[in-house]
Order: sequence, then C-alpha cells, then structure tokens
Amino acid sequence: MAKVSAVEKNKRRRKTVARDAEKRAALKAIIKNQELPIEERFRASLKLADMPRDGSKTRIRNRCEVSGRPRGYYRKLGMSRIALRDLGNTGKVPGVVKSSW
Repeated sequence: MAKVSAVEKNKRRRKTVARDAEKRAALKAIIKNQELPIEERFRASLKLADMPRDGSKTRIRNRCEVSGRPRGYYRKLGMSRIALRDLGNTGKVPGVVKSSW
C-alpha cells in the first residue's frame, strides 16, 4: 500500500489540472501564435510561469486505484499488476481468468 500522503497529493494535482486546463491551453495558444507581437507572447509566458506547477498535466502520476502503487500500472484497467492478479484470481475482474496448464 502506498503512502496516503502520496495518493492524496496526486488527487490534489488532478483537481488542479482540471481547474486550470482551459487557462493553460489559452496561454499556450498565445505563446505559440507567431503572428502576435513578441511582447504579448512574452507576457503570456510570464503568466504561464506564475501558475502553479501542479496544474501541468505531466505532473500527474498514474497510480493503482486499489493500492495506490505507482509502478506496474495498466492504463486500460486503472490498476497495478499485483492488484490485477489478486482480483483476477478471485474472479472480480470481468473477462480475466486464471490460466492453468
């Protein structure tokens, strides 16, 4: 089980990203627009730099929904390999059966 503080920090980052997504996208569009004057683009880059870093989407860490484990994460299922194995063996994941030979 992951530290509760790490899991909560990641949840807080997700909320910040969702809140600031539109504003960040608008500022990035201004910065990338070559037709605008350089002063306006520079002001937009300063505003973007003043925004909280946790508002960036790249700061989010994929974590298992069951255990909070950050590694061995399957995006399609939203859980780690260990949680998948445990839940798959007990038959709680639809479409997953334990292989035996």
